[in-house]
Amino acid sequence: MAVPTLLPGVGRLFEMPAALMRMSRAYSKPQTFTEVLQLPKQQLTKFVFPLQELQRHLISESTSDLHLKTFDPSLEDIARAESIFTATAGNRIEYLSSAVRLDHAPDLPRPEVCFIGRSNVGKSSLIKALFSLAPEVEVRVSKKPGHTKKMNFFKVGKYFTLVDMPGYGYRAPEDFVDMVETYLKERKNLMRTFLLVDSVVGIQKADSIAIEMCEELALPYVMVLTKIDKSSVGHLLKQVLQVQKFVNTKTQGCFPQLFPVSAVTCSGIHLLRCFIASITGNLKT
Repeated sequence: MAVPTLLPGVGRLFEMPAALMRMSRAYSKPQTFTEVLQLPKQQLTKFVFPLQELQRHLISESTSDLHLKTFDPSLEDIARAESIFTATAGNRIEYLSSAVRLDHAPDLPRPEVCFIGRSNVGKSSLIKALFSLAPEVEVRVSKKPGHTKKMNFFKVGKYFTLVDMPGYGYRAPEDFVDMVETYLKERKNLMRTFLLVDSVVGIQKADSIAIEMCEELALPYVMVLTKIDKSSVGHLLKQVLQVQKFVNTKTQGCFPQLFPVSAVTCSGIHLLRCFIASITGNLKT
């Protein structure tokens, strides 16, 4: 893999304080995809396709490293996916139950996806952002790491189930490995595991252990980079390229495309919703 090259001037972005960068790119957060479509083209791209926005800061020889065309839905597909995540009288989105063991988990026939990640990676905040169009759904977001101690199951209408797994690393439950590994190994309707990585710090030792577990179990999984609003463009771009190189050279079961997201600005959330709808079979015509 070629060493990625930044365009001139991106190094200065890396040195700029993150708070100033956030101020410089602040905008009113659209709540629906209809509102997103009203954004100027460059802002829309930044909001819906953050990897494409980062592409502008790369020399052309390096752009292929980001695998931008692996999942490339139409705007119509993204709008259809939003309807799946929108709570209505006919599409109930709700918390179902919690479990500490797989035999306590609800037995549901619909497709399932799960989210795992290091404590304080922003997992619950991300799930809350995914469910922002279903405000009645209670997703607890704690200021203290390690809040999630059980597997929490959420029903998304007739379409699929989303599972919030306990965080690993700091303050992980004592039976974390048995709980999570058993679920990942034996859950028959699990379609995809979403492994969250903090984009500010990149892949940590605890993340590597989780990645090894997914690889050993031969699970199809996806890396989601959280908190992309907390870094300058230069720092974020370097982290994205480092993680992408890791995926390209060190993994077998990981989906080749990264999904950078922000639970604060909702950048990347619409694309992630669409991907979830797609892999659970809910975008088929």
